[in-house]
Amino acid sequence: MSTLPAELRRRAEAARGFLPAEEGLALHQAARTLPLEVPGPLLEVGSYCGKSALYLADAARQQGRVLFCVDHHRGSEENQPGWPWHEPDLVDAAVGRLDTLPHFRQTVHAAGLEEVVVAVVGDSATVARWWSTPLAFVFIDGGHGEQPAHRDYECWAPLVAPGGRLAIHDVFPDPADGGRPPFEIYQRALASGAFSEVVGCGSLRVLQRLDAPLADTTRRPSPGKDSA
Repeated sequence: MSTLPAELRRRAEAARGFLPAEEGLALHQAARTLPLEVPGPLLEVGSYCGKSALYLADAARQQGRVLFCVDHHRGSEENQPGWPWHEPDLVDAAVGRLDTLPHFRQTVHAAGLEEVVVAVVGDSATVARWWSTPLAFVFIDGGHGEQPAHRDYECWAPLVAPGGRLAIHDVFPDPADGGRPPFEIYQRALASGAFSEVVGCGSLRVLQRLDAPLADTTRRPSPGKDSA
C-alpha cells in the first residue's frame, strides 16, 4: 500500500507532466525508504511543472529532509515548438519562450509543500559546478538529448553519497520505445562499479550508491550546450 497521502496522490496524478502514476509511486517509495544515516537532501534535475516534485517532496518531508529542484524552466529540447511534447500555452508571450516556473510554483504551493521544496532556477551544469553538499537522492529527468543527459549524469552522479540513490527516468532498453541517452547513462552508472540497481518500474530505474569510487571508462559525448 502506498504511503503517499490520498489527497497528495490525487494532486500528483493530476499535475501537468509526463511521469506515469505507477512510476511516481515507485519514485516516492524509493526516496521515502532511504537509510536515515545517509547524509544530505534530495535533488531532482528537470522539474517542468512540478509533478515529480510532489512525489519527492512528500518523501523528503517524511524523512526530515528537503528537496532541491534544479531547472531553467525554459523547457528541454522535446518541449520546444515543432516537437511532440510542446505545449503552446506554457510559452511566455512577453519573451517568446517557455516558462514553466509559475506552473511549478503553483503546483507545489497548492500541495502545501513549499516548506520542503527549494526551487533552483538555472542551468543544471552551472548549478552543479558550485554544488558541494553530498546528496541522499538524485533524480535525473532533464534534457533527453545526448549532451544534456550525459552532462547531468557526469555532474550529479558523483555527488550521491554512499548508500544514497540515483534515479533515472525514461530508460528504454528497446530503442523503438524511446530515446537512447537516458538508457546510456543508466548503463554508465552500472558500468562505473559504484551503483547497483534496486528498483525498476516502467521506464524508471533506481540505483543505490555503493561504498566505491565512481569509475567510468565509457565513451562520453563531445562538449556542447546543456539544458536542465
